[in-house]
Amino acid sequence: MNDAPTSAMIFAAGLGTRMGELTRETPKPMLPLAGRPMIDHAIDLVRAAGIDRIVANTHYLHERIEPHLRSLNVNVVREQPEILETGGGLKAALSLLGSDPVVTLNPDAAWTGPNPIETLLRAWRPEMQALLLLIPLSTAETPRDAGDFSLEQGEIRRKGDFIYTGAQILRTDRLDRIQDHVFSLNRYWDLLSEGGPIHGVVHTGGWCDIGHPDGLAKAERMLADV
Repeated sequence: MNDAPTSAMIFAAGLGTRMGELTRETPKPMLPLAGRPMIDHAIDLVRAAGIDRIVANTHYLHERIEPHLRSLNVNVVREQPEILETGGGLKAALSLLGSDPVVTLNPDAAWTGPNPIETLLRAWRPEMQALLLLIPLSTAETPRDAGDFSLEQGEIRRKGDFIYTGAQILRTDRLDRIQDHVFSLNRYWDLLSEGGPIHGVVHTGGWCDIGHPDGLAKAERMLADV
């Protein structure tokens, strides 16, 4: 198995329905954040960490995002006629991503502090199957009633006081064991956990989920305070 990722997948195919009118004519990853398209910040994080091979999936308003991605030398996988969700989207992009492991990143988040991709790369070990970047529920800029995972000695379990930030390193060699065309990476985590632990590492800076207009405004304020 390879020791470190050489490629990254950015998930950019979603409908962005919770953003309301903001995404009626603009795909969510192209919404402005601190004066630039949201997805540009994600691309910058990946490239600053030394990973140049980037793939993004598209679907909704693909004609408005694909030229921008290609201008930034990002490879594009268009999902038609349906959105494949995170697991199906990653599986469909494997021919462009190359051998695993791979970084995956959601573009609809704002970050402060250490580069989250660099944090993952420093913590990655060859024996790992998946390494998820987490943030304590108590420090996340996005309020939630409950976290996604617990973390103990570097290993994670479902439910707890940590939120999954949408950034991870993942081995993909068992994706083909899921026969469905459309599926979430949650199913793949479950499959991987049958063979051993899933790992986590904590982001020590700020993080804000941009799931709705209030989240976008909060992300703008967070970045402006840096």
